[in-house]
Amino acid sequence: MDTIQKHLTEKTHKTKSGDIHYWVNSIDAEAVTLVFLPGLTLDHRLFEKQIDYFKDKYNLLVWDAPTHAASWPFNFDFTLFDNAKWLNEILEKEKITRPVVVGQSIGGATGQLYAKTYPEKVKGFVGIDGAPLQRAVLTCRELRLMKRLEPIVKLVPWKTLLKFFPKGSAESNYSRKLVYEMMLPYEGDKKRFAKLLGHGAKVLAEAIEKDLPYEIPCPALLICGEKDQLKICLEYNKFLHKKTGIPLELIKDAGHNSNTDAPDIVNRLIEEFVINRVW
Repeated sequence: MDTIQKHLTEKTHKTKSGDIHYWVNSIDAEAVTLVFLPGLTLDHRLFEKQIDYFKDKYNLLVWDAPTHAASWPFNFDFTLFDNAKWLNEILEKEKITRPVVVGQSIGGATGQLYAKTYPEKVKGFVGIDGAPLQRAVLTCRELRLMKRLEPIVKLVPWKTLLKFFPKGSAESNYSRKLVYEMMLPYEGDKKRFAKLLGHGAKVLAEAIEKDLPYEIPCPALLICGEKDQLKICLEYNKFLHKKTGIPLELIKDAGHNSNTDAPDIVNRLIEEFVINRVW
């Protein structure tokens, strides 16, 4: 049993495409709820350091995104906008009225879509190494590549993927080990892993191609590792900060998973954000 399963209650939400598994606790119905959304190929364990720190301070919710980990089997027939809709359904079912969405990578993109679609509900947004949504930061070539990622991943040997992903997304030993462990369930089924990556990149590209403004209509904070090897995420966060004035915190010696590379710093930033900007 991992840290999150120990402290939170597991529930499911039925959709047309499959069941979404999520974990939730409630210490005060009127308090802020931190809603954690992991990035592509990752699962709820990505936020175990945050759950452990905040479990007695705020209401908490974290999910395994559709097609990921416990939220499988699940049909690959949904969009990023469906993710935002399903997230809203879960929050409504749990009677969560003060959600602060904390999304990592593509989880941040889902969080932005939720904030745009339900501006009257969201109380705060924290993007951690957030994936881009604004069309201005990507070239046509990059978008084409995102939509064709699945067959490319299929060509890469599994041992290479298992070596590359932890090193490419994280800097600390703890963080790399966590990514490695989250990849192991796909061992022996590289086809599913390639589909997972390919579908995630495709629906993100499709959301970007809509060229919508994607405003964030609530207090917001951007966090990004200075060593994020997904350079487009680092560039996007700097772009968003410059365009909107949303505060951006760059974390020294942290990679794409900065909340696991530097959990103490990220926990402090989230807590200060809630206290100073949301309350």
